[in-house]
Amino acid sequence: MPTETPNMQARIETALAALQPEHLQVLDESHMHSRGQQTHYKAVLVSSGFVGLNAVKRHQQVYASLGDLMGQFHALALHTYTPEEWVELGVAPASPVCAGGR
Repeated sequence: MPTETPNMQARIETALAALQPEHLQVLDESHMHSRGQQTHYKAVLVSSGFVGLNAVKRHQQVYASLGDLMGQFHALALHTYTPEEWVELGVAPASPVCAGGR
């Protein structure tokens, strides 16, 4: 009996879990865009591994953990925080409405 392939959101969550985040949220925001299903995502990660790293270095860690998955969707909005930053903010910014949308 064949097993079902997990959807892209679940695959992204599994890959990012390798970073051992204290908080991880992956949202499928494809409905906000005109490119169809499973194409646009938002990821919020909180990790002590981000302490002392600038945004570029944090994002590089995320991209490395995603590996080949990066070529399988169109866009990923990243919001990476240290635990201290997350306590201060408590929420990631809302995503803007796509200018190229419907």
